Amino acid sequence: MFDQLQERLGSIFERLSGRGRISEGEVNEALREVRVALLEADVSLGAAKSFVARIKERAIGANVLESLTPAQTIVKIVHEELVSLLGPASGSGEARLRFSDAPPSVLMLVGLQGSGKTTQAAKLALRLKEQGRRSLLIAADVYRPAAIDQLKTLGKQIGLPVFELGASDPVDIVRSGIAEAKRLGVSTVIVDTAGRLQIDKPLMTELQQIRAAAAPSEILLVADAMTGQEATNVAKGFHDRLGITGVILTKLDGDTRGGAALSIHSVTGAPIKFVGVGEKLPALEPFYPERLASRILGMGDVLTLIEKTQTLYSEEQARKLEEKLLKQTFTLEDFLDQMRQVRKLGSFNDILKMVPGLSKALPKNFEIPEREVTKVEAIISSMTRRERRNPDLLNGSRRKRIAGGSGTQVSDVNRLVKQFEQARQMTKHLSRTRRGR
Repeated sequence: MFDQLQERLGSIFERLSGRGRISEGEVNEALREVRVALLEADVSLGAAKSFVARIKERAIGANVLESLTPAQTIVKIVHEELVSLLGPASGSGEARLRFSDAPPSVLMLVGLQGSGKTTQAAKLALRLKEQGRRSLLIAADVYRPAAIDQLKTLGKQIGLPVFELGASDPVDIVRSGIAEAKRLGVSTVIVDTAGRLQIDKPLMTELQQIRAAAAPSEILLVADAMTGQEATNVAKGFHDRLGITGVILTKLDGDTRGGAALSIHSVTGAPIKFVGVGEKLPALEPFYPERLASRILGMGDVLTLIEKTQTLYSEEQARKLEEKLLKQTFTLEDFLDQMRQVRKLGSFNDILKMVPGLSKALPKNFEIPEREVTKVEAIISSMTRRERRNPDLLNGSRRKRIAGGSGTQVSDVNRLVKQFEQARQMTKHLSRTRRGR
């Protein structure tokens, strides 16, 4: 999402880093470029101006101009201000959900039509279920065709109850749903409210009545990051009328310039609590301002990478994999299995960006084409189990058969086998080095 902004900021700071000392004029020029880069990324004008003003004040006040590493000091200040722009003042971790002392806690989801409220309600319920909190979903959107059926279908998928009274009054539905949650002993209620194509008085009146009836511990705005700066305007409109307590930003994995994420907290004061990073129900993640700031500045996001990896590999699995690599028993069959596991984390290109320093070290616009990954998978899948476990069996006729079965060329098969053998030799060398310590 932030590729363009990351590239612009990277080039600005790279020019500064090439100078031993920098003048106030050079700092001002760099910050003007930063402001332009933010505006091009769809950050609101007010947020961009105040952001740059704070950096300038700190840079001049911290005697950066006299520093031996002025560029590094400015990047540090920019990182800290980005964290502040993206999240609450504490900034170090994610903004957690607030739950009421007396159950059930009511989480009210609001937003425009098409923002994805119904899907996000199910995603949030699934996430809470994984944390041991059972939720009741309330279908209070009685206007959008099939909204109730959609929520019931999603509830069935995640194994959680959905309360609905058809096309009744939404306020009565919410009251009755909360009473049902108390009867069932459910700890959390998630209310899927109606939306409109734009903010209007009837919508806000209904939402205010639901808020009064439900006394929610959280009012979460579901905002579409793909709408750019308009998402910020929508957030302000809902906040002024309802007092939103947090934001779920959807489609953060899309081709958007990212301004919504950089502006919403600045405009409303409400933190982004979760981000949608895909269409599947588990694709909802807590929002960490510091981690996103690091990724924007090309510093990587190793903590998120570790957390994603831990969802795929247990400590025992990791130990066995390490043993196979060191003992030279790692086969093409193992490689295929690992590749399929890694693909569950997301695209290879997104994973590379999480590795600190790697995004700067790689050539500009470097990407691993997804079709190449698919091609490798097809080639290995076309081998017999015996061939995958012992690549030395792959003579000319076998390679021709594999190429035909995978829809590739013999040269593609040869290249894969050669690269795999080179990797085995490398791990062999590393194994010897490790034993020699």
